[in-house]
Amino acid sequence: MIFRASTIVFAAALLASCQNPAFAEEPVRTPAAKLQAKETGGLRTAIFAGGCFWGVEAVFSHVDGVTSAVSGYHGGTKADADYRKVSAGLTDHAEAVKITYDPSKVRYDELLRIFFGVVADPTLVNRQGPDTGRQYRSAIVPTTPVQEKVARAYIAQLGDAGLWDKPIATRIEAEKRFYAAETYHQDFALKNPRHPYILRWDAPKVKALQAIFPDDYRASFKRG
Repeated sequence: MIFRASTIVFAAALLASCQNPAFAEEPVRTPAAKLQAKETGGLRTAIFAGGCFWGVEAVFSHVDGVTSAVSGYHGGTKADADYRKVSAGLTDHAEAVKITYDPSKVRYDELLRIFFGVVADPTLVNRQGPDTGRQYRSAIVPTTPVQEKVARAYIAQLGDAGLWDKPIATRIEAEKRFYAAETYHQDFALKNPRHPYILRWDAPKVKALQAIFPDDYRASFKRG
C-alpha cells in the first residue's frame, strides 16, 4: 500500500494528540504565593502551556476573573501553526492557552497557583498524561516583567516546599508569537462534554479547581 506524506503526518497527529483517554493525575494544594503580582490598568494577558490545550483552557475558563481563554500554539512559526503538524511533534510550538484576565479579580500569582495545583504536573518533561513530545511541555510564558518576576519567585517557592517527589521541570519561556488554534479546538470541553478524553482527563481538573480553589471557581464556562 502506498501512503502519501500528508496521510502519514495526519496519522501521526492522531496518535500523538489529545485523543487517548487517561486518568487525571492527583491535584496538589499549592500554597499562596509569597510574592504577589501588582498589576493595574485594566485587563492583562498570560500564556500557559501544560499538555493538551483542551484541559488548560477548560480549567482557566472556569476561573472567576478570566475574561477569555484561547487555545493555540506558542514558540514556532506561523507557517507551521497547524494542529496536524504540532501534535505530531514536527514543529517548535507548544500547545498553549492565552488567557485574558482582570487583575482586580484574580492576580497573576493566583493563576500560577491554579496552574501548578490542578492544570499540569510540573515534574514531567515533555509530556502530560498520555500525550508525549516537546509540544506538550510544561511552560510559563510571562508577557510582562512583573509576571516574569512573580513566576520565577513562585517556582522557587514551590521547589523549596517539596510538594512533589521529583524536581519541578516547568520552564519559563520568552514570549513569542501566539497563534490561535483551529476553530474546532476553541471551547472544546464546553462543546464536547462527553468526549472520552474530556471525561477522563479534563473534567477531573475542573472538579479539582472547584474543590481546592472554591473562591476562584466560576460555575459557568467563559467562552474564548
